[in-house]
Amino acid sequence: MFGLRTIVIALGFLSITVCLPLDRASAHQTGSWSRHAYAAHGRPARWCGWWMRTQKGGGPELNLASNWRYWGRPSGPQVGAVVVWSHHVGMITGRTADGGWIVRSGNDGGRVRERPRSVAGAVFRI
Repeated sequence: MFGLRTIVIALGFLSITVCLPLDRASAHQTGSWSRHAYAAHGRPARWCGWWMRTQKGGGPELNLASNWRYWGRPSGPQVGAVVVWSHHVGMITGRTADGGWIVRSGNDGGRVRERPRSVAGAVFRI
């Protein structure tokens, strides 16, 4: 009746859950996170926050990049600081010869990457 391909496709859909959307303040207070699809292995579809958790620890609410703005304490740009943009998070690992910042982050072009990035408009936490 159903082919193997149909069953495999159906099982693929069953391994994904979606959380209800919350505003940022609620997500911070309740420990919940905004709408993200999660694969069976636990890594979100947008995984820069999840990758940062592998580096710094923290709960699943930190899978959402913007929630990193509540982690730790405020700082300025410096090596070791977590840098948080509205939809991405990374860690400052160095400086370029011309004074720019080198950032390592997950899900940067679909992989973990370290490269010079503008930190204009970002929040820094240590």
